[in-house]
Amino acid sequence: MYILCNLALLGAAFISGLSFVAQKLGMAYVGPFTFNALRCFIGALSLLPPLFFMHGDKNKNFIKGGIISGIILFFAFSTNQIAMIYSDASKAGFITSLYILFVPLISVVFKHPLSNRIKLCVLASIFGLYLLCVQNWTEFSIWDFLLLISAFFFAIHIMTVSYYSKRQSAIKLSLVQFLIAGVLSSVLMFAFEEPKMELILAGWKPVLFIGVIVTAVAYTLQIFGHKRTRAVLATLILSSEALFAVLGGVVLLGETLNLKEILGCIIMLFAIIFSRIPSIKKGETK
Repeated sequence: MYILCNLALLGAAFISGLSFVAQKLGMAYVGPFTFNALRCFIGALSLLPPLFFMHGDKNKNFIKGGIISGIILFFAFSTNQIAMIYSDASKAGFITSLYILFVPLISVVFKHPLSNRIKLCVLASIFGLYLLCVQNWTEFSIWDFLLLISAFFFAIHIMTVSYYSKRQSAIKLSLVQFLIAGVLSSVLMFAFEEPKMELILAGWKPVLFIGVIVTAVAYTLQIFGHKRTRAVLATLILSSEALFAVLGGVVLLGETLNLKEILGCIIMLFAIIFSRIPSIKKGETK
């Protein structure tokens, strides 16, 4: 079961890593709150068909978990989407991925001790991310600070999902959180933006991809993956989305990597593998 959960997290990271282009394309047609509202509602609708095949589960605790997760996800999506309009892409990728630092810090605050091995893997992953994502920048703008805030909210979301996913249906929990995040995004959409149907229809391809594949599939896989995987270890696996983003650019867009970026990929890959080897050998799932 724990291997399937790890594969689910890896699948979520793979999808998220290849979604950046579609996300940028969608933003060319609509504002950030409109984009988030659409992706959340489409994600929720996409989960309705498999919901019909579920029966016999009378546990209602997923509603509380979904509401809390949805509120946190709304703040994470909103701060990240606004900041990415103005921030450099490579910098945005690195700062957003700093949730891999916040999750262990939050775990320690709540008195969940970490082994030296995991601490080393987290630091190695951050260093690998730096080599992979950071090019030539020294300034830290207000938009970068907003990205840092979004990374913190993503970390809180990971911790929350990790807590509520243990005995809850991944599909039901996802459905509720998307509805909550979609409703909150809609409020700000009508308050600060002027959504136009012709622009929404013009950008339907990237919006549909983000809504169905990234939001519904990837985030549901993430919730399923948390069922048998500690939050810190799950975070290390999810951080591989940066690797998949780079590899996607190489395979799909013909981009090339320099020596520093290749080294960053290798360090991240070994950090993720090293974090899991003892757990797999001992059957550790928590």
